[in-house]
This record gives sequence, structure tokens and C-alpha cells, in this order.
Amino acid sequence: MISTRRTLLAALAAVGTLVPLTACGGGSGSSDSSDGAPSGTYTFWDPYPQLDASSAWGKLVTSCGTKAGVKLKRTPYDTTDLGNKALLAAQQGNAPDVMLVDNPVVSTLVEAGILNKTGDLGLDTKSIQKNIIGAGTIDGDAYGVPIGANTLALYYNKKVLSAAHVDPASVKDWDSLTAALQKVKAAGKKGITFSAINTEEGSFQFLPWFWGAGGDLTQLDSAKGVAALTLWQQWVDKGYAPKDVLQNTQTTAWQEFATGDYAFGENGTWQLGNADKAGFDYGIINIPGQKGGSAPVPTGGEFVTVPVQEDTARYDVSKKIVTCLTSDENLLPTDTTLMYVAPTSAVQAEQVKQNPKLKPWVDAVAAARGRTSGGLGTKYPTISQPMWTAVQAALSGSKSPQDALAAAQSSAQKG
Repeated sequence: MISTRRTLLAALAAVGTLVPLTACGGGSGSSDSSDGAPSGTYTFWDPYPQLDASSAWGKLVTSCGTKAGVKLKRTPYDTTDLGNKALLAAQQGNAPDVMLVDNPVVSTLVEAGILNKTGDLGLDTKSIQKNIIGAGTIDGDAYGVPIGANTLALYYNKKVLSAAHVDPASVKDWDSLTAALQKVKAAGKKGITFSAINTEEGSFQFLPWFWGAGGDLTQLDSAKGVAALTLWQQWVDKGYAPKDVLQNTQTTAWQEFATGDYAFGENGTWQLGNADKAGFDYGIINIPGQKGGSAPVPTGGEFVTVPVQEDTARYDVSKKIVTCLTSDENLLPTDTTLMYVAPTSAVQAEQVKQNPKLKPWVDAVAAARGRTSGGLGTKYPTISQPMWTAVQAALSGSKSPQDALAAAQSSAQKG
């Protein structure tokens, strides 16, 4: 028990680099049935407080409990709280029966020993795209089922580019993108907006440029990593990107792009609905690599997981709930509502059939990487925080990109 407590505390510290530490709260894994039979109340946590019980998602959760023969009590938390609450609940022995968590948190929960392997539960993940399930796979074993994925690309304003005599098809690498930004500024408009905030959102948005230069997260201060940070620094210094990128979340970065004054906005699949409401014609291109081609982009999205329970008889019902939430039949409306790209090719094809604007996003997700993939696992948070700190230092002018990333690498090694 002591070693388990220590592991959980260490895991809490790791998640704490991603999100603020908060007090425990929420549901419990208790059942109305004293013998653990498939009846009574099961608990489910998710990161969608913006979706109430009357939403399509809320109704799906309720119906999946009904189909499993139980009442499914749903407790939504903000994404930034959910990981820590899960760890604290496990420490106290009242983890929920089923939990939907952000994909980088999966490895931390696995290290803490509180998630079941999908294989042990008999959950089938064969049809899921390998790079999508890879974000929740540790040492060859999957620990959850993804409901979908999102990622990043560049939205562009057709009118702004046209006025600056920029063909979006000409943007193929960093040089051509920077040249486009120069023309846009000369035409009296604004260049590009993104999020460089000192949270995981900042790292998430920096990764395509870091990876697009060939950067390796185990060596933040390589020449390739420095090139990526230098690109962003030069954009801010030359006025191609606003200085408020340092405070921009992905939401506020989108709001800037939605003013119609910017040529480009780095943002995600989840903004498609807002893009249609923006009031101007837009297009989407993949984020270019330094020397051309599409840069690797990070996968976002959540995994449906089954926390370890003392009463293992509960797993049969939990499996039914997970299967219901992640069935092709339910993934299509769920991923359409949440603006996710589905994790299976069959559902992706149906999504594109219904909404052709999703095609570039399906292509982007196919080439995306999990932030914790490549064996990083729980090391990722100890790399991400120094990385976003380096971005802040370089863009604010307090350090050169080289010095900022050298400090980040030193910090990551200590972590």
C-alpha cells in the first residue's frame, strides 16, 4: 500500500506539470448492489462540462448505461482537473467505473497502476488507426479506447490572401509561408495568430513547428529545435504575429482569426463550426515542414478507460458501457458533434461523405503523432513544461532561442 501511495503521489506530481493540482471531488465507484452484480449505479467522468444532460453527448451517456442495464451517473470536469481528480480518487479507493481522459494523461494513470488493459477486458481495438491508439499504448498494451482525435492545421482567410496576391497553394515550406506573411503585412493586414501560452496548449501548438524542423523531444536544444523557436521569434519581432500570442489560448487565438484581419490562424478541427460562422471565406492547409511537406502534428482527443476496481465483477458492465460509447454507430454522431476525426477508417469515410471539409483533417490526423508516443510516456510532462517556458522566454525577448531551449533541456533532464 505504501508503494502504491508513493506511485500515485509521483504521478500527481507528473500531471501537475500539465495542469494545476486541485482537490479531489466527484463520483465514486460504489454500486447499489451489495454483491457487485450488473445493476444499480455506475459512475462515469468526462471532460465536457459544456455539454449538459440534454446534449447529444449527455443523452448518449445515459443511453449507454441503460443498454448495459444500469444507471450511469455522469460527472463532467474541466480537462485541467480531470487527471488529478482521477489520481486522488484512486488513492482514496473511489475511482469511477469508466472515465474519459485526455490522451497524454493515460500514461500517467498507467504508471500509477490505476487503469486496466483493454486486452484484459476483452475490448477490441483492431480497427482503430495505429497512430491514434498509440497515444494510449504503453509497452505494447492499450489502456483505453479513443473516441476520436483532433489536431492542428492552418486556417486561412481567402480575402486577405487575395488582396495580398498570395496563392495559398504556394505555401509549401517555412520560407514560402514567411514570404506570404510579409506580403500580407505590406498589404495592411495581419499575418498569423497562434497560441504560445505557458500551458500545455502552448506546447501543443509549438510541436508541429518543432517536429516540422526534425526536432526530437529528448533533445530540445538541438539546432532543429532552435530553428523552430527562431521562426516563431522572428514572426513576433517582425510583426507577422501579434505579441499577445504569449497570452493566447487556442480559443483567444481563434477569436483573433475570426475578426477577419488575419491571413492565417493555427487551430484545430474543433473550430470548424466556428469557421462556418465567421462570415468570410476560409480554407485549410496542412502546417508545412521547414523544408516542405506536411509537418507532423500532435494528436488531441480522449480515451475511454476503465479504472482498476476492488470489485472486479463490475468490469463486465464497464466493458458494455465502453463498447457502446465507442461503437461505429455512436462514434459518427459523437465525433461529428465534437468535431473530432473518428479513430476508424470506416467512420472517417462516413464523416467526409457528410462533410467534405473534414477531408484535410482526416489526412492530417493520419500523419499525426501522439505526444507521449515513442516511449516518452510519463516523461512527456517533464519535457512539455520546460518547452513552453522556453517559448515564452524567447518570444518575450528575455532569452535567445538557443539559451531558452538550453535551459529547457537542462530542466527536462532533471525531471
